[in-house]
Formats: sequence, C-alpha cells, structure tokens
Amino acid sequence: MDEGRPISYEALAVGTPVLSSSGEEFGKVEHVLQIPELDLFDGIAVKTKHGLRFVDRDQVTDITTTLVRCALTDEEVASLPAPKGSLVLH
Repeated sequence: MDEGRPISYEALAVGTPVLSSSGEEFGKVEHVLQIPELDLFDGIAVKTKHGLRFVDRDQVTDITTTLVRCALTDEEVASLPAPKGSLVLH
C-alpha cells in the first residue's frame, strides 16, 4: 500500500483507510473530531463493519494523504467505542 505523504488532520479526507498496528484496514475516516476553542485534534470517527467507532488522537500514529495508521492492535480495534459529542468537522 502507498504510504503517502504526511499531512495535517485538517487535510484528512473522508473515506481515507484506517489501519491497525498490524497494517490491517479496519475502516474508513467518517469525521475528524477537534476541540475548536483550543484548535486541537481530538480523534477520528471511523466507519467500520460494526458501525461508527471513535479513535482517540493518542491512538493515531500517522496521518498521510493515503491512510491513517493507529497504534491499536486488531483485538483493541474490536472494542473501540462509538463517538460521543458533536462531530465538528464533516
């Protein structure tokens, strides 16, 4: 898979593949969540086969033009929570 070039979370496109630490794709970016008053990246909502799931910013290791890589194992991916709160960037 093409690793792409590093980008800001602000340039992350809906539909970008999201990978676990093993390199397995477990979903696609649905929304980028941020804390606007602090101008901070909060995480991403990921469309998976189990519905919408939240990946916290601390679990995201790389954001590129072609993928998002996470520090999550495949087992941790299965227990990701649904996102809470308002989805800021659509």
